[in-house]
Amino acid sequence: MSATNRQELDPPASPPPPPVGVPPEKPAVRRADDPSIAGRLDDLITEVGGVPGSFNAKLIKDLLTTALKLIPDGRDTGELKLITTAIKELRYAYRVFGQYPSPHKVSIFGSARTPPAHPDYASAREFGRLMADAGWMVITGAGDGIMKAGHEGPGRQASFGVAIRLPFETNANEVIAGDDKLIHFRYFFTRKLMFLSQAEAVALVPGGFGTMDESFEALTLVQTGKSSMIPIVLLEGKGGTYWEEFDAAMRKMLLARGWISPEDVSLYRIMRSPAEAVDHIRKFYRNYHSSRYVKDDLVIRLRRPLRAADIERLSSDFSMLIRPDGGANNSPTRIVQRGPFDVEDDHPDLPRLSFPHTRHKFAVVRQLIDRINDCDPE
Repeated sequence: MSATNRQELDPPASPPPPPVGVPPEKPAVRRADDPSIAGRLDDLITEVGGVPGSFNAKLIKDLLTTALKLIPDGRDTGELKLITTAIKELRYAYRVFGQYPSPHKVSIFGSARTPPAHPDYASAREFGRLMADAGWMVITGAGDGIMKAGHEGPGRQASFGVAIRLPFETNANEVIAGDDKLIHFRYFFTRKLMFLSQAEAVALVPGGFGTMDESFEALTLVQTGKSSMIPIVLLEGKGGTYWEEFDAAMRKMLLARGWISPEDVSLYRIMRSPAEAVDHIRKFYRNYHSSRYVKDDLVIRLRRPLRAADIERLSSDFSMLIRPDGGANNSPTRIVQRGPFDVEDDHPDLPRLSFPHTRHKFAVVRQLIDRINDCDPE
């Protein structure tokens, strides 16, 4: 699977328009979007290898124009440092991950305080080892506890270290220290972006505030459709009750009050062993490959075609996901199997399922993917 599988689920078709309702820009010697400056930016982009008129060149130009606007905006030094550091961190991290586009990757979250003798440590280590045996790479923090266990299992070669600079946690563990795949971040938000944008699965192991933050980040992005659907497994050592208590709390605190929908609890799965977690993640990609939107149509790429009878059943059983008006593409109001849309330029060889999506009930989309994976290929 290539890195493009974890692209933004619904990327913009053009550079985003300026925000509405923001304070007016202060007058400057010359506006950053002045035609003469815009032309000079075009020349600079071309000089460093950009393709004039391409979508990527337009995005880079928009980025440079936005940066120039920070001058008349009067942003202070602290704000400029934050923006600059964030962009530098993301660029560097994308370069590192870009060297390994093909292997599947799983992010492991868990406590830095878990001692090596703890059952959770052994479970995380075994899970990482089994994932590496299956050809996957592991992304986790570079500290101790579950992070170190997540590196010990797969070993240095199959591990990424995504470290955060903290006053009390400054050194990477000995498994990943000094490796080219060790990335240091100043900001949690840039670190979490890489954790989740580069992974085709997430494994959660018991932990504290940080683990809960990362857990809810993953669940929120999938629940709201801001991220492509991925399996999220909850794993702990033998005899543990952490995730059973978590699940009970979610059902009592959130579901019973109507703050989440009944299907939302299916976005995560409690696993009884590392082997069960690995099997669950691998099954998620049995038939399902990846997904994206083409206007209002949700396009689900498949590894192999499905039988017509199974597609009919899926269309009937998941009709609540289908827009009755056909959406912007005027598509059939059912699930259909097809080739790529004209605008799709990635994975053109794969068959697709598509339907005009309501952009609602993303946890039900997860259930649809599970049913797709239960189907035997054509």
